[in-house]
Amino acid sequence: MIEYIDSAAVVQPQNLVGFFVGWPNSPSPETHLALLKNSDRIVLAVDRDSNRVVGFITAITARVLSAYIPLLEVLPEYQGQGIDKQLVQRMLASLDEFYMVALLCDQPLQAFYSQFEMVPSSGMLLRRYEFQSGKNTNSS
Repeated sequence: MIEYIDSAAVVQPQNLVGFFVGWPNSPSPETHLALLKNSDRIVLAVDRDSNRVVGFITAITARVLSAYIPLLEVLPEYQGQGIDKQLVQRMLASLDEFYMVALLCDQPLQAFYSQFEMVPSSGMLLRRYEFQSGKNTNSS
């Protein structure tokens, strides 16, 4: 049974194994947990049979007018069950007081997000893959 929660308070790193598939420098489960705890809003999909987090979505907000959704992921073995849709719906409901909710995605994913009344836009981004694991090599 999948349960949706909005806090990482009871999550342990061992509950976060298997995410960031295909990333060249994947964050560790410990870094993933820190990411969840430091996001303004999160929704987690938890498989209650295994107590494993099987999907997540995060949001960062200005706490006034705008929010940004940087990450949505569902473990490969749980994809195709509508978990991604539930995560987005629940996150957008939690952000309904904001004027603007933005996210960046590759063009093939735009059709998925359009079902939530999101529209394509243009934007810019900078990706520093050497920091993708969450370990900034320039810090002391």
